[in-house]
Amino acid sequence: MIINRIKESKIHNIDFGKLPFGKVFSDHMLICQYKSGKWHTPEIRPYGTLSISAGTQVLHYGQSVFEGMKAFKSDAGELLLFRYMDNYRRLNQSATRLSIPVISENIFKTGLKELLNLDSDWCNKEDGYALYIRPFIFASGECIKASASTEYTFVIITSPSTVYYPKAIDVIIEEHYSRASRGGVGFAKAAGNYASSFYPTKQANRKGFTQIIWTDAKEHRYIEESGTMNIWFRIGNKLVTPELSDSILDGITRRSIISLAKKRGIEVEERKILVKEILDAYHQNNLNECFGTGTAVTVSPIDSITFNSIRMVMAQKGESIALKLKKDLQDIQKGRIEDTFNWVTFLKEI
Repeated sequence: MIINRIKESKIHNIDFGKLPFGKVFSDHMLICQYKSGKWHTPEIRPYGTLSISAGTQVLHYGQSVFEGMKAFKSDAGELLLFRYMDNYRRLNQSATRLSIPVISENIFKTGLKELLNLDSDWCNKEDGYALYIRPFIFASGECIKASASTEYTFVIITSPSTVYYPKAIDVIIEEHYSRASRGGVGFAKAAGNYASSFYPTKQANRKGFTQIIWTDAKEHRYIEESGTMNIWFRIGNKLVTPELSDSILDGITRRSIISLAKKRGIEVEERKILVKEILDAYHQNNLNECFGTGTAVTVSPIDSITFNSIRMVMAQKGESIALKLKKDLQDIQKGRIEDTFNWVTFLKEI
């Protein structure tokens, strides 16, 4: 491991009370190059620009995958990572699907530990804050033939973060555009999945909606995800979420919420969900709650769902299950309660 530290931290110039999500970056980044059939020695250097040529393959064919993960600081000031090895495994699953060489566990773990040791001060220990961690791999070979690259670059950058959606979340069910199709890369953290979602999302934003609820690509009858979140409904006293397929991301927060809900004795169903079922539940006064989950958003209640001209306002009945589960999750992430699932790893233990 090569480590080149910054001369002076820029942390003192940052107003942590006014953090825009994803626009402020910590002092260092990790870079590792894949050439001649192998990954070479990783380097930690000051955060900055990457130099690439106009013929770099990722610019032409989108061969790129990434992960989103978080570190938290306990009340005692210790840095904790949440389910980071699940992110490592999913990164490699995504890489395999896009014909990208997998990253060794040693490079990932050692690089992450050294990087976070250097930039741990960027993780604010106050409630609502975390250090968002973005590992990514892209095709860095210079060639414009439509083929997989022979060279790749692995990078980890970090960004201090707080609330992703600071305002009410109003969503619209999409009936024309699709996020992903069966047999494609919807299950992977492929960069192109997000690029293709931006245009229909902008159309929704112009109509006053925060995000889209994506439906299946074939019939647009079944609910899949909402924006960059897995989606949940409380129908009666039961939590229902779309079952996984190769067009739905296997969210790590989603997995965690399933486990936490079951621990509380809440019934959870993973299955196909028809748009009609949600409309019927609403009209029958049985749709009690809706929320999204994801690393960036954590657990975010959804305020309204619109389908055609019907606006379904979530008039929550009783205590919010979403907020209960969010508190359970965050208490584990911050090391405040016993982690019976073994999800949290202290940085010093990596």
